[in-house]
Amino acid sequence: MACDSPRVVITGCGVVSALGMTRGELFQRLLAGQSAVRAMPEWELRGATGELLAAPVELPRERLLSLDRKLRRSMAPVAVFAALAAGEAIAESGLAPEELSSGEAGCAIGSTLGSPGAIYETMTLFSQNGLESLPAQQFFKSVSHTAAFNVANVYGMQGVLLAPCSACASGLQAIGVAYDEIRLGRQKVMLAGGADEATPAVAGTFEQLFALAHPRAGQPPETTIRPFDARRCGLACGEGAGIFVLEEREHALHRGAPVLAEIRGYATNASGRQASQSDTEAIERCLRSGLHEAALQPADIHYINAHATGTRQGDAAEAAALRNVFGSQVPVSSLKAQLGHTMGASGAIEMAVVLEMARQGVLLPTANLAAPDEDCAGLDHLRKPRRTSLRYFVKDCFALGGVNAVLVGEVPLPTEA
Repeated sequence: MACDSPRVVITGCGVVSALGMTRGELFQRLLAGQSAVRAMPEWELRGATGELLAAPVELPRERLLSLDRKLRRSMAPVAVFAALAAGEAIAESGLAPEELSSGEAGCAIGSTLGSPGAIYETMTLFSQNGLESLPAQQFFKSVSHTAAFNVANVYGMQGVLLAPCSACASGLQAIGVAYDEIRLGRQKVMLAGGADEATPAVAGTFEQLFALAHPRAGQPPETTIRPFDARRCGLACGEGAGIFVLEEREHALHRGAPVLAEIRGYATNASGRQASQSDTEAIERCLRSGLHEAALQPADIHYINAHATGTRQGDAAEAAALRNVFGSQVPVSSLKAQLGHTMGASGAIEMAVVLEMARQGVLLPTANLAAPDEDCAGLDHLRKPRRTSLRYFVKDCFALGGVNAVLVGEVPLPTEA
C-alpha cells in the first residue's frame, strides 16, 4: 500500500439476510447455531435429482414499504435488499443527505446477474405474450447494475456508479473497487457491497454443475450443507445484501464518524485456465497479493473467513491454498452452512459478520463440520465458538469463471476506535 495513498476505513455497515436484518441480529442467530437453510417445496425445477434447499429472506412488509413507492417500481428484490442494507449502513455512519449528493460520494454494488427473478419473468412474458406484455419498468429491474443504480437513486448519490458482475466474487470486488476509488482520490465516500437473489433458475445452474446439495434420506435441511466436512455434498442458494460505507480516513475523523475497520489490502485475479473449477494456485497468488498490499505477513492474521460453499472440489482447492499460505496457525471458518451461499452478496454479508465477531470478541465456527475431510485438513478449523481478540482478518471469495478476490482488514483496538 503506497504510503501517500489515503487510508480507507469502514464507518457503517448494513445487512439484509435470511437470519437477520442487522449484523447484530445476524451474529446472535449464527452464534446460537440457527440455520436459514430449509426445504423449498414451492420451487419447481424439472430434472433436479433430489429435494431442493435454499435460505430465502423473509422481508418484513414494513421494511419494504419504507422505500418510496415511486422508486419501488423499478426495484426487484435484489435492489430492495441492497437499498435497505444501504440505509442501515448510512444511518450507522451518520452521513447526511447533502454529503451523499455532493458528488464526492459514489456507489459500487455487485451481483451475479442483476435480478435473476426479473430476467426469468421478462423472458417468460416475452415468449408467451410478446413485447406488449412487458411492463415499462421491467428492463430496470433486470439489468446487471439494478442494485447499484437503484441505491444511488434512493439516496440521491451523484458520484461514481459501479456494478461489478463477477458471480460469487461480485460483492467483494465491489468493496475492492470502492477502496481503489477512494485511494485514488476520486471519491471521499463510497457505498459498497453486494446483493443477490435465490431463485429456482439459479439453483438449476448449480444443479447442472453438480454443485447443488440434496439431503440424504431422513437428513434435516439445516444439517445438509457441510463446508470442509468429509460428508459435504454441495451448496444451497441464499440471498440478501451486505453494504458498507467506505470513507477516506481523515474525512471520517473530521466528521466524527465511527471507525469499524480499516481496509489494509485488496487483490483480485483470474485463474486463466478454465470456467467451473476453483484453482489452488490462483487462489494462493491472490491471497499473497492481498497480504503484500496490506504489508502484513501470514502470521499477523488472526482469522480467515473462508468462501467454502460445501462443494467437493471448491472446498479442497481453497483449503490447499489456505494451508500453503497460512499453515495450521490461523483460525478458519465458513458461514454458508447456516446462511446458504448468497452468491454475489456473500463476501459482503460474511464480512459484516466478521466485524461483529471482532466487536463481540468471539469467532464463529463452521456449522455441521463433524469431521474435516483429508483434502481440507491441516487448517485450524473452528468447530465451536472461540473467544479471542480479533484485529487482522482475511475475507476471500472465489467465483465461476476463475475469478478470485481477497480483502485484508484491520479492526481498531478499543483504545483506537
